[in-house]
Amino acid sequence: QVKLVESGGGSVQAGGSLRLSCAASGYTPYKAWFRQAPGKEREGVAVLYNSGSSTYYAESVKGRFTISQDNAKNTVYLQMDTLKSEDTAMYYCAASSSYIWPALFFQQQRYPHWGQGTLVTVSS
Repeated sequence: QVKLVESGGGSVQAGGSLRLSCAASGYTPYKAWFRQAPGKEREGVAVLYNSGSSTYYAESVKGRFTISQDNAKNTVYLQMDTLKSEDTAMYYCAASSSYIWPALFFQQQRYPHWGQGTLVTVSS
């Protein structure tokens, strides 16, 4: 049974930084962060794969967000820098034990395991 527990959300001013954490139990070679802003659909933010050696980002966060993991702790992180008001959303950690075709990295249904979400609020 895979369990994901997120932490690290909060409120920050525009231009600031936050780091989200997602502690995972079980083997999940594909880990991702999604987010859902008020009134909008959930969207993919970043994916970590190839045992943590490869990453994939949404264009909207490329150069500002960094996904990484601590293998010893089986924890994935999302370092968010230069935050903008449009980054305000509930952020969700997701994971999969099965192969995901790169073109499908941001398809939510590819990830059977989800965390409860952590809220990030960026004020301008």
